[in-house]
Amino acid sequence: MVDAGPQALCARAPRVPAERLVAEMVPPPRFDSVRFDTYDPDPAQPSQSEAVTVLAGFAAGLGGAHATGAGKRRWFSRAPKATAAAGPRGVYLDGGYGVGKTHLLASLWHATPAEPALKAFGTFVELTNLVGALGFQQTVQTLGGHRLLCIDEFELDDPGDTVLVSSLLSRLVEQGVALAATSNTLPGKLGEGRFASADFLREIQGLSAHFRPLRIDGQDYRHRGLPEAPAPFSDEQVAKAAYATPGASLDDFPGLLEHLARVHPSRYGALTDGIAAVCLTDVGPVPDQSTALRLVVLADRLYDREIPVLASGVPFDKLFSEEMLNGGYRKKYFRAISRLTALARDAKPLVSQ
Repeated sequence: MVDAGPQALCARAPRVPAERLVAEMVPPPRFDSVRFDTYDPDPAQPSQSEAVTVLAGFAAGLGGAHATGAGKRRWFSRAPKATAAAGPRGVYLDGGYGVGKTHLLASLWHATPAEPALKAFGTFVELTNLVGALGFQQTVQTLGGHRLLCIDEFELDDPGDTVLVSSLLSRLVEQGVALAATSNTLPGKLGEGRFASADFLREIQGLSAHFRPLRIDGQDYRHRGLPEAPAPFSDEQVAKAAYATPGASLDDFPGLLEHLARVHPSRYGALTDGIAAVCLTDVGPVPDQSTALRLVVLADRLYDREIPVLASGVPFDKLFSEEMLNGGYRKKYFRAISRLTALARDAKPLVSQ
């Protein structure tokens, strides 16, 4: 049999049914096995141990029948309206980078006594993309039968999206859905000793009464700034590695950026189905903010799936302009650089094959 060679992401145009979009709202593979007892609290930071205790109790309290009285949810059916439970119906994990908030959020999802179809886990961006793909009312109907919705990396830098998600969460709370969320301070504020709970509770406005903030103190291991990205390889090295790696993809970076504009961000996960490594040639600075934000979503999906990224061109810490890194979406860009850099390090062994 002749080897067909690497695939091209640009040749893919996935069609993702709504059922899959929601079914994939689970903790990413790198958090498949995390649990409360695998979290290693810092003895010098008692708030970390306290957070584990509170979250374990919160999860235990979500057992039993859903507040709506409905059984397993039916796709796109209107769930009966319920009276929201008294007292906080959600928790907000308040802390900087590197204190284990995502570990704890995923542990909460795993510990909640409900079948996976009745609990959802996704980033803020994934949730807004779900609304974009399904529409607001259909998203409410689809998630309204859930027992728990976990939102990682709640974004406070886009007022429009924040209002959209705040409205969605209000409707879900009315139907008895419990909530849990995290967010991070902006990169320019890291290391200042401040946390984001005041910003978070202000931005979600009427929802603030439904959240109990849990402050998680700890060393912020990312406060030192951008990680140094590995030096890029040559076009020839990248192409050779792509042909030598089963399941690898090979794309020209400018062409991939154009292709991302034709694929809804909710489908970027499906775009990488079956891909073992992403190989990119001619990586260069991203030309505009819309393209940059699409690349951020792709970087998140690649990172969630632990797919190595091998590239030629400029290093990943040169993808975004100084204006972008100092602008309103800088947190997203810093995260993308950090994640692509980690995936580039993972890809180094591919060149020696």
